[in-house]
Amino acid sequence: MSRILLKAFLGLLMRVLYRPKVEGAEHIADSGPVILAGNHTTFIDSLFLALIVKRQVFFIGKDEYVTGKGVKGRLMAWFFSSSGMVPVDRDGGNGGVAALMTGRRILEEGNIFGIYPEGTRSPDGRLYRGRTGIARLTLMTGAPVVPFAMIGTEKVQPSGKGLPRIAPVTVRFGAPLDFSRYEGMDRDRYVLRAVTDEVMSEVMELSGQEYVDMYATKAREAKAA
Repeated sequence: MSRILLKAFLGLLMRVLYRPKVEGAEHIADSGPVILAGNHTTFIDSLFLALIVKRQVFFIGKDEYVTGKGVKGRLMAWFFSSSGMVPVDRDGGNGGVAALMTGRRILEEGNIFGIYPEGTRSPDGRLYRGRTGIARLTLMTGAPVVPFAMIGTEKVQPSGKGLPRIAPVTVRFGAPLDFSRYEGMDRDRYVLRAVTDEVMSEVMELSGQEYVDMYATKAREAKAA
């Protein structure tokens, strides 16, 4: 019920303020497991995606978002939980494994799992090399991958800015990608890289971003240095 109320209120507000343009939504199946994989330029990407997709989209998020104290902490926990965020301690030594297993469980339950293969937000608006977790998920579960692109969200919430701005937003979905030809090969690192690169290539085509063949985390470190 909380998700329905949140989606109804924020969905109306979003349509009035941003009038987002949605392309290719028909590529998302009405039932069954689906992996939504796309670019990530700003924190607000997940909110836009959750509000425009008819089915609930589940994401992995930092557990600190739902463990805050006091009224503010409870409000944040309600907001993120209602938005489909599943908290995982990603800072621990097994954070990556925990996130992968959580995504697998969500898909095996027949749900939609949203993931940003870059692993973190782009530091400069370009598209960076994908992490192979996306490949492991599709090969372990058989779920199709629907690539998507968020276009314009970086102008809604520029890096380092608090309050969102009014700017046009387009969310573009591509045709589902089927990797059943690699069934049983989820431990082959060459296959994992090939699958991941194919997904990122589709995201690049949809978004029109410049592609950088390095991890976004490395780019962030270099930028900070």
